[in-house]
Amino acid sequence: MRFVLTGSGASRGMALGRARLQHPSRYLVDERPLPEDEVDSELDRLKRAIEIAREELALLRDKLHGAMAREVAEFIDAHSLMLADRELTSGIFDLIRRGRMRASAALNLQRDRLVAVFEAMDDPYLRSRKEDVEHVIARVHAGLQRESSSAERKLAERVGEILVTDTVAPSELVPLAELGVLGVVLSSGSRVSHGAILARSLHLPMVVAAHEALSTIHDGDLILIDGEAGEVIAHPSSADLARFRTWQRESLQRSRQLALLAERDTRTHDGAEIALYANAESAADIALARASGAAGIGLYRTEFLFLQRRELPDEEEQFLAYREVVLGMGGLPVTIRTLDLGADKADSSGLALDDEENPALGVRGVRLSLRHPELMRTQLRAILRASAYGPVRILVPMICAAEEMHQMRALLKESARDLRSAGHEIAENVELGAMIEVPAAAIALAGMIHELDFVSIGTNDLVQYTLAVDRNNDHLANLYDPLHPAVLCLLAQIIAIGKRAGKRVSLCGEMAGDRKHTALLLALGLTDFSMHPGVLLEVREMIARLDLAKLRKHSAALLRAPTRERIDRVLARMGA
Repeated sequence: MRFVLTGSGASRGMALGRARLQHPSRYLVDERPLPEDEVDSELDRLKRAIEIAREELALLRDKLHGAMAREVAEFIDAHSLMLADRELTSGIFDLIRRGRMRASAALNLQRDRLVAVFEAMDDPYLRSRKEDVEHVIARVHAGLQRESSSAERKLAERVGEILVTDTVAPSELVPLAELGVLGVVLSSGSRVSHGAILARSLHLPMVVAAHEALSTIHDGDLILIDGEAGEVIAHPSSADLARFRTWQRESLQRSRQLALLAERDTRTHDGAEIALYANAESAADIALARASGAAGIGLYRTEFLFLQRRELPDEEEQFLAYREVVLGMGGLPVTIRTLDLGADKADSSGLALDDEENPALGVRGVRLSLRHPELMRTQLRAILRASAYGPVRILVPMICAAEEMHQMRALLKESARDLRSAGHEIAENVELGAMIEVPAAAIALAGMIHELDFVSIGTNDLVQYTLAVDRNNDHLANLYDPLHPAVLCLLAQIIAIGKRAGKRVSLCGEMAGDRKHTALLLALGLTDFSMHPGVLLEVREMIARLDLAKLRKHSAALLRAPTRERIDRVLARMGA
C-alpha cells in the first residue's frame, strides 16, 4: 500500500529505485494468537511471501554472469530448494493451522527448530548450513512484510537501488555513486551536513530526517524520492510514476535551456557585473565549472586527498592533484583551501588525533594545521609549486584571530623561500585569505583585514556558530536559519569591511548557490559568489532578472528587521 514519508530535501532531483537497507530493521514478529477465521488468509499471506522469495531468487540467478556466477548460483539454488522443501514449508503451515500462530511467529519457530538440528551435527560444513536456513527465512520474512504487487516487483528489478540508512559518511558517498546508487534516504541528518553537501556535488538525490524510513520501508520495496520536496514515496502509484517521468522530461529540457547561458557574462538586469565562482573537490566538478562558464574556482576542498587512507599524501601527490586543477581551469583563478579536518574525520585520514567531546569546537582547520606545521608545510609547498601553472589563491579555514594569519603567512614565506632555493618555479605572489566562519573573526575583521589578501565567507559554519545550533542535528533543523537577523548583520558587516579595505569578498557557503537567497545577498552588497557548479547557471539566470540598484535600496530595512517575519516581509517587497 502506498505511503509517503516526509523528511528534508538535502540534494535536489528525483530517483526511482528499489530500497536497499544498509542496516535493515528487525523483522516484525506478531506473537498474538491467530483467530480461527483468519487462518486461511494468513496461509495465503505466507504462500505469497514464499512465491515472492522464489521469484527474487530466480531473477537474481538470471542476472549472474562472470567468474563468480557458478559459485554464487550454487547458493541460490540451495536456497531455492529449501523454499521447495516440504519439511520446511509444511512445518510452517502446520504451526499456522494447528498452532494458531501468525506467519511471522511460525517462520521464526520453524527457523529455530531447523537451526538447532544443524547445530547438533558433527560435520563443520553441515553445521555451517544453518546460515542458509536463516537467510531463506529472512527472505520469506521480507516477502511477508512487503506489500508490493507482482507488477511493482518487476519494475523494481529493472531499476537501480536507493540506499536507506540512518547515516552515511561523506567518504562512503563517492564509492556508492560509482557503484550506481541512484539516491539516498537517511532517517537522521541535516541538509547542511557534509554528507548532504557532497551528495549535491555528486548530483545524488538525497532526503534526510525521514525518521520512520528504517521502520516502515522494507528491503527491496520500490520507492520514489524527491530531493527537493523532501518526500519518500513507498509503493508509488501510477500517478507518482507519471510525475517522475514528467520530471525527467522537464529536467532534460531545463538543462538544455540553462546550457545556453554557459557562454554569457553574469550581469544583473541593470548591467552590474557579478562574479560566479565554483566550489569543487573532484575532476568532474572542475569540468562542470568550465562548461558552466565559472569565473574560476572559489573553493577547492583538499580533504579528499587525506580521507580513507592509512598514510598522509606526500608533497608530490598533492602537487600533481593541485596542478591538475589549475591546468583544468585554463588560466582562471583557483582558490585552494588548506586542510579542513577535525578529530571527527581524522581517524580516516592517516592522522592520529585524540577523540574530542565536541569536534566542531575542537582542533580543526587552521588549529590542526598550526599544531602540525610539517603537515602544513607539505601542503603549502605543493600548492606553491602548482602556482607555476596558473593563478592560485590560498584560503585558510577556521580563522579566529590575526595571530593565526601571522603564523600561516610565516609558514607560506618560509615554504616559498625553500622552494626557490631548491630551484622550483613558483608564482611571484600567491594571495593568502581567511575563511570567515567563526563569529569572533567576523566581529574582529576590521582589526585584521590588513593581514588578508581576500576574504571568503563560510556561511555553513558561521550560521551554526552564531546561532549555537549543530547543523548536523536534525532535531534543531528549524533553528538553523541563515536569515536570522544576527546572521544578516554579520554578513553585511563582513562585506562592508572588505569593500572599504579594497579586498575581494566572496561567499562560498550553501547560501551562495540557493536561488532563494540571491536577491538578499546582492542587496547586502555581495558581488562574488562561489557555489556548486551544478547550480551556477540557475543562479546566473536569476541574477539576470534582478535590478541591483533597486535591491540595494532595501538593505537598510533588511538589517533593521528584528525578526525573521519582518525580514520575510522585506524580501517579499524585493520580489525575492
